Amino acid sequence: MALYRYKAVTSAGEILEGQLDVASNDEAIAKIQDAGNIPLDVREAGDAAGVSAFGGMFKRPAMSPAQVLQFTQQLSTLLGAGQPLDRALQILLELPESEKARRIIERIRDHVRSGAPLSDGLEAEPQVFNKLYVNMVRAGEVGGALDTTLARLATYLERAKALKESVINALIYPAILVVMVFAALFVLLVFVVPQFAPMFKDMGVELPMITQVVLFIGNTLRDGWWAIAALIVIGVWLVRKQLADPPTRLRFDARVLRMRVFGTLISRLETARLARTLGTLLKNGVPLLTALGISRNVLGNTALAEAVDKATEEVKTGGGLAFALGLSKRFPKLALQMIGVGEESGALDDMLLKVADTFDVESKNTVDRMLAALVPLVTVLMTGVVAIIMMAILLPILNITSSIQ
Repeated sequence: MALYRYKAVTSAGEILEGQLDVASNDEAIAKIQDAGNIPLDVREAGDAAGVSAFGGMFKRPAMSPAQVLQFTQQLSTLLGAGQPLDRALQILLELPESEKARRIIERIRDHVRSGAPLSDGLEAEPQVFNKLYVNMVRAGEVGGALDTTLARLATYLERAKALKESVINALIYPAILVVMVFAALFVLLVFVVPQFAPMFKDMGVELPMITQVVLFIGNTLRDGWWAIAALIVIGVWLVRKQLADPPTRLRFDARVLRMRVFGTLISRLETARLARTLGTLLKNGVPLLTALGISRNVLGNTALAEAVDKATEEVKTGGGLAFALGLSKRFPKLALQMIGVGEESGALDDMLLKVADTFDVESKNTVDRMLAALVPLVTVLMTGVVAIIMMAILLPILNITSSIQ
């Protein structure tokens, strides 16, 4: 027997947290489901605390997001063509090039052949299929439209992937530029500037303050780079440790949202993610309260997640979703107005998807504008720093020349 911690959503949309003393993860999930709840996160009590802060950064998933998207699209196509579920899974088993992916699909197929629904097989692979994925499939099974649900899920995954890739692609050039700028400055300060120090010393010239500062920085980087690297690593570790504390993370995320540029961007990105998730769940017949409980888990900003939790409590008392989300004053007004129109027209699911499309475009435009401003800004900063370094070298030489004259 082992102790498992869990987080689950009740039929009323409430978030439950607790622990169970059971033999396995599957048994814990079964007990939660038997109680009429939807498990969101189930793990052994020691798992989360024992993971290194840096270990998860280098762990590769058994199936990449692209492979999960491909699996979803292909399974939807096969089911839509009239193939039985176990036959469709058998066909998909022969497609992946990755041995790990084949083993995962094989285990899912075995679950289905044993009489279990597809959602149970997916739920047994939490490292690949998240709770949103599993609950959407479960809703499709209940509604008898699994192929349609999978098609919607594939669209959701594809749009999320497209937005992420567009941001990453836009960041490539500025990232290379910034790296090259820092590399050039490092070479100047560590290898070029210190070459003038012996010459200045031999001439006995009094060095201007700017020259002393530049020489000090260059010598520090040359002789103490390892200490600087160690301080950076320790600093990153301390920040990650502090942010692992929920109250500290909540205060930090709330402060980020108040930032003029980055706060607006994060608010739009998270609003698009929440709206697409919530709209897709409602489209598949998941009740609003349950959908809110699931959707808040896709948010990376804990301040917005807290706002969704409070909105869920307000919706339980009969309040509208737009009004409930607006109480926190953390979501964009345009999104709240569109959600309000969706509620009044009885097409909340469709309007939520439109909100997601709108804020996906706005987020991309904001990122494009920020990156367009970043390149000239980095160029100006680089020019200014190089000018300061050149001034630090030339001033003592000019002083020597004037004293000779």
